[in-house]
Amino acid sequence: MNLYRILYAFLSVSGLGVLFGMGLAVVSRVLAVKKDELVEKLEEALPGLNCGACGYAGCSSYAEAIAEGSRSEEAEDVALTLCLPGGPEAAAALAEIMGVEVDYTESRKVAQVHCRGSRNVSKPAFRYRGVTDCNALFALFGGDKICPYGCLGLGSCIRVCPVEAIDYDEQGCVWVDREACIGCGKCIDVCPTGVMKLIPYEADYLVACNSTDKGPLVRKYCSAGCIGCKICEKKTPEGGFVVEDFLARIDYEASGDRAEQREKAAQACPTKCIVRNGKPPAAEEPAAPQAAVKHKNEESDSKT
Repeated sequence: MNLYRILYAFLSVSGLGVLFGMGLAVVSRVLAVKKDELVEKLEEALPGLNCGACGYAGCSSYAEAIAEGSRSEEAEDVALTLCLPGGPEAAAALAEIMGVEVDYTESRKVAQVHCRGSRNVSKPAFRYRGVTDCNALFALFGGDKICPYGCLGLGSCIRVCPVEAIDYDEQGCVWVDREACIGCGKCIDVCPTGVMKLIPYEADYLVACNSTDKGPLVRKYCSAGCIGCKICEKKTPEGGFVVEDFLARIDYEASGDRAEQREKAAQACPTKCIVRNGKPPAAEEPAAPQAAVKHKNEESDSKT
């Protein structure tokens, strides 16, 4: 008797399951929202990274905005060149779908870390033991380095990169693989010190420093920082080097034999903060800072 009851219960539950499943299948078909064919085509032309570099929540949102802009007189037309990861290929594909021509003049940009101040060469202000997040560390006295401008090294940029283009190198410094970088800017948005910057993909060299302190102060807390000596600017006038606020920068649109000039500048740089873009610099650490700095407030004394 008990066996029949168990069998009856099993068949009843199974039957109800089948009935409810069929009902859900019918409802899902009846209430299904059909996706716009134009939006689908536009979305397929995009890389699908959903990085948000275009200013929209993701590729689907960007595709919907393009379609809406083309159909509604009230909606603004959306540019077809906003996808940085897709570059000219994505722009051309979108233009073909929309039946228009597009002039893509934007050169490829990649992110790079403008700092080589590893723990071995940049003096610490205190020992941090907390959440492994650069913004959490920055909220605590502006970071654990005496230098207030450098990379904090806790890898927040590494974690937000959608294509895993950022990692630590042999020196323990954060470095961007320019071949993998899509220029979405997520690492720039998450970096609290502004040490992440976009540079042209073709850039051969960069000044790997972000400090605007005077040279004597920089020497005290970091031996890999720019000291604003202007050697690069004076010895290689066609290299595009400009020193402002005690920090060298490169004008990548400068004319002249830039490659040769910048190589000479990198060799002449006393702190070796001018490094090649691409692979991480050679694993040669500059000498550690010799003079100690008592407090970050000394930077204000040096600037006065």
